[in-house]
Formats: sequence, structure tokens, C-alpha cells
Amino acid sequence: MSATDVRPPPLTGVRVLDLSRVLAGPWAGQLLADLGADVVKVEKPGAGDDTRAWGPPYLEDASGHNTTEATYFLCANRNKRSVAIDTATSEGQAQVRALAQQADVLLENFKVSGLQRYGLDYASLKEANPRLVYCSITGFGQTGPYAARAGYDFLIQGMGGLMSVTGQPDGEPGAGPQKVGVALTDIMTGLYATIAVQAALAEREKSGLGQHIDLALLDVQIACLANQASNYLAGGMVPRRMGNAHPNIVPYRAFPTADGDIILAVGNDGQFARFCTVAGHPDWSSDERFSSNAQRLANRAVLVPLLRQATVMRSSADWIAALEAAGVPCGPINHIDQVFADPQVIARGLQITLPHTLAGSVPLVANPIRLSGSPVAYRRPPPLLGEHTAEVLAQWLGVQTVA
Repeated sequence: MSATDVRPPPLTGVRVLDLSRVLAGPWAGQLLADLGADVVKVEKPGAGDDTRAWGPPYLEDASGHNTTEATYFLCANRNKRSVAIDTATSEGQAQVRALAQQADVLLENFKVSGLQRYGLDYASLKEANPRLVYCSITGFGQTGPYAARAGYDFLIQGMGGLMSVTGQPDGEPGAGPQKVGVALTDIMTGLYATIAVQAALAEREKSGLGQHIDLALLDVQIACLANQASNYLAGGMVPRRMGNAHPNIVPYRAFPTADGDIILAVGNDGQFARFCTVAGHPDWSSDERFSSNAQRLANRAVLVPLLRQATVMRSSADWIAALEAAGVPCGPINHIDQVFADPQVIARGLQITLPHTLAGSVPLVANPIRLSGSPVAYRRPPPLLGEHTAEVLAQWLGVQTVA
């Protein structure tokens, strides 16, 4: 496709007022912005989003000195414009209400009813802008006995069952519940919010009306238990921590090698037979204890030690080369520096660099969505606090501020 065939990003023309902070809401705002929306982030003057202070590390300038921008903030605020407005004041509240009248979407993650006292809740704003899609993200939702509680990713990973299936099994070294290494519940909630917003915008094309989206971190975490929830609900089995093992597939886990570890992800009997051939034990695939996945599950405790004895005899590179040639899914366990040095990651362009006012440039992770006709556009780096206040007030409200 030539450059002349490329269309503007799909959400071009959509205005989003982002009152959220930390990760779940900002993640949704960044994704909408990557897809072309004009996302205006409202921040408290002098402080801004909480994550602006979540350092070190901080973004470094060309001389290697720290700027004031925490790297945490950078991960979720690309392509946005920042306006500094104090919503605790009547003047600030009036400005936000005026911006909301011009918006298609509003994102917020205040506590339930937290914006009502400012006249910035959905019921108040829809009177002036009935087409507004208003997305509220909270820990526990707008209803229920926990609605008033504050909710954080770590807390929800525990309450929502994720930590009960993450970590080493009881009785093994290092046993105990373990959170995931990134705030995964926040990220998943941001993704669900993005989907919900786009669905509401599509519905608005039919009805002409916006609506309120009620998203809870706890709801999202439980929805994302996937097969583990189904194992309990339909199978009657309460899942437990299994370390790197899989509850339904064997062998599907990490195995030690002569110089490290690899992941072996055997998804069917044919792949297992090919692995056995590469391992020099073709008899394993015909052994009635291991010939089918159901049998391998039943005899996991017998099979896994046999596999470990085999995998430690060769290096990780040797195993990966041999198994890839045989069509057996496998791979290394990379540190993050190795991730960004991987040739596949480089070929896919997953690290991008944007110009930055303080640092000269800022490295970021690319959006993974690949649209052939209306691709993601990287228009702006994560903004400085209040960087676009005058610009946005002029464009959205026609208000000229004195420099």
C-alpha cells in the first residue's frame, strides 16, 4: 500500500476527556489516542497524575541527567495533551464541564460518586451532552457491598483469584501466592474499557445517545480467569498454584537445560511425538502412560522428571534449534533487555522513539495493533504537566488565555 492509500487513524475526530490517573484509565486513553482520538488529559496543577512522581527511574536528557518525568508515567500517556485544571475550585469545575460538553468520551477512575459533588458525574453531564460516552473505572463497580472501597491492582489480583493460581505449589521451595510482575489487572481493565468505549460509540451512531460504562477491576480479573474459572464452574475443580506447569496440558512448562531454562509448550500428541524423537526417546510417545494428553496429565509426576533428566543434557540454544526444526513449540525465558534485542522484536518495530521537550527523545513501546489501511499514528510524546492548557482551551472552548 502506498502512502497515498493510507487513511487517517480510525478514531480521528473523536474527542476524549481523560480524568483518570495511574494505569487502567490512562492505558485506555493512550490506546484511544493511538487509534486517532484527540485525548485531553486533565491533571491537578503542580502535581499531575500520581505516576509522574513514581520514580526513580526518571527519563534522562541527552547529558544523562534526570528530567522530572518518571518513566512509569511515560508508559501510558503517549499521544495525549495535558491541561492543568484544579477541579477542587468552582472555576476548574466549570472548565471541565465546558470541556465535557465538547467531548465524545469521558474517562474517569474516581471513587464511586467522587465526581458528583463537582457536578461532573454522568447524570449531571449528560444533561448538557446527551451524546457523551462516560466510562467509569473503579475497583469494585458502581453497585454492590464493596462499591465504596478503593481498589488497587495488587489487591484485586488477590481477591480475584489470580494469585491463587500464580506461584510455586504448596510444599515446594518458594511456595506461596504470587502477583504477576506487571499490573496486569489494570492493563486488562484498560483494554476492556477501550472495547466498551468503541462499542458505545458504534451504538451511538444508531441511537444518537451516549451511555454510562461501569467497569470494575474485580469484574475484569474474574472474567480473565478463563480456563481456570471454567475448570471450577464446569469441572468442579478448584485450581491451585502449579508454578510454570499447566493445569490441562503436559508437557507445558519450563524445563532446565545445561545452561539455563527453556519453555516447552507441547499442545498436542503429534508435537509430543516429535519432541520425543528429538530427545532420543521415541518410546515415550508410544508408552501407554504418555501417548495421549489425558494420559500425560494422569502421569505428570512420572513424566516430568524423565523430561527434566533429558533436557539438562543440552544447552538452551541446542534445544531451541532442534525443536524449532521439528515443529515443536519452545522458546527462551528472556530478560527484558534480551526482549528488545530479539531479532523478531526488532523486525516488528516494537521499540519506537519520539521527540521530547526535556529529553530530546523518549524511547517507548509501540502499539501492537497493525491496521493495513488506517494505521496507528504516533503524534506526540507523553506530555509535560499542563503543556497544552492554553492550546486545548482555545481549540475546544475558544478561550484565549493570557501568556
